[in-house]
Amino acid sequence: MDTPGHDIEQMTGMVAGGAQVVLFTTGRGTPTGSPIAPVIKISTNSKIYQRMNDNIDFNSGTIIEGSETIQSVGDRLWQELHDVCNGKLTKSEILKQHDFGLWRIGPTF
Repeated sequence: MDTPGHDIEQMTGMVAGGAQVVLFTTGRGTPTGSPIAPVIKISTNSKIYQRMNDNIDFNSGTIIEGSETIQSVGDRLWQELHDVCNGKLTKSEILKQHDFGLWRIGPTF
């Protein structure tokens, strides 16, 4: 989906476009969530996951470390998505990170 690049505005755009759950990848650990849809935050490296474990739901850095395959991480992520769809709270829901932002392409009058 064509959404803004800024994290919060991007999530708002995806949810406004119909996303029921957001799979949000992060390399820096942006602590954000949505008031409308669950946000599963996925770290792209284990270092950020360990440093921000209270904010990030899922570590995919194990792929680049070689301790897991893309397939096994995909299977774990599918299970995480299944669990969230069945009521498991995401870290952003637990922390009440209810961010919302609208991207403006021009001046507002």
